[in-house]
Amino acid sequence: MTSLLFSPFALGGLALKNRIVMAPMCQYRAKDDGCATIWHQVHYGARAVGGVGLLIVEATGVTPIGRITGNDLGLWNDAQGEAMRGIIAFAHTQGAKVGIQLAHAGRKAAFPHPLAPSPLPFSPDHPVPGEMDVAEIDKVVDSFAEAARRAVAFGFDLIEIHAAHGYLLHQFISPLSNRRTDSYGGSPENRARILFRVMTAVRGRMPATVPLSLRISASDYVEGGLSPADWVPLLGDLRKNGLDLLHVSSGGLLPVTPPAVYPGYQLPLASRLRHPGLALAAVGILEDYALAENALNQGLADLIALGRGLLRDPYWPIHVARQAGLADPPAGAGPEIPKPYDQAYRGISPRP
Repeated sequence: MTSLLFSPFALGGLALKNRIVMAPMCQYRAKDDGCATIWHQVHYGARAVGGVGLLIVEATGVTPIGRITGNDLGLWNDAQGEAMRGIIAFAHTQGAKVGIQLAHAGRKAAFPHPLAPSPLPFSPDHPVPGEMDVAEIDKVVDSFAEAARRAVAFGFDLIEIHAAHGYLLHQFISPLSNRRTDSYGGSPENRARILFRVMTAVRGRMPATVPLSLRISASDYVEGGLSPADWVPLLGDLRKNGLDLLHVSSGGLLPVTPPAVYPGYQLPLASRLRHPGLALAAVGILEDYALAENALNQGLADLIALGRGLLRDPYWPIHVARQAGLADPPAGAGPEIPKPYDQAYRGISPRP
């Protein structure tokens, strides 16, 4: 039996052993200084052993006040990069590649004086953010670029820019949160200006062989907000500016929920954003093997990203491969799983 899910995939200059991606999920377990802890070693290490092809480290602040909470990871200094080096090295021994999602929370940051494109709070319970001036925008662009430089220097295989879930770049792009009248507001081109500046700056600090990913919210689920139709005109320019992977999610700009949530509910959003030369990752309750396999076979996506499914079962790739009657371990996987663990997976008590 053949399987697209467990087939290798070339993403730019990066060779993935399969098409299973661990989506970035905030853990809120970093030290106050933004450094990774043993929690992150176990969290990411377990999913690497479990057979994931690409791990994307959770939203990592490019500035201290750009974090969602005071216990988010950061990458504005070298000590934070050093704290991730061992995690990356271990994942590599298991055949997994490791990316990092660079982020700025904007008005959703849990700090007294957050920054945003416009002085509009996320909700009545959030503080009114300060409207960023051009100098502050320039600093954020530089911070993304410096974080990308560090990420490459400390061994990350892929860089992802976070422009989804209501964080700073998403706030600029959506007309619901951007009421500016200068060159960063108004028209779709102006609202996307900071995104393209960040992409250009980040790509300029990365080797051509390191893929660049962009996480977006394809829909704001609110009238007058973003929809896939707003992203389609940007795809060509995103590709020309060095984007390799579009990672499609949705929502997060306002405290509203999607109209319906079910397995694969975001696949139609992703499939509408197909563009030549641009790989596509879909996410959203895709832990059913048949659903994931069919999405790939139908060309709805190139990569399948799992979030909570991998929290529930770190060894999901191994388990579904066995359920599907595939090779054990999956074809293209890393080193063989040690026998005591292998027996435990099969429900056999290992000998002492």
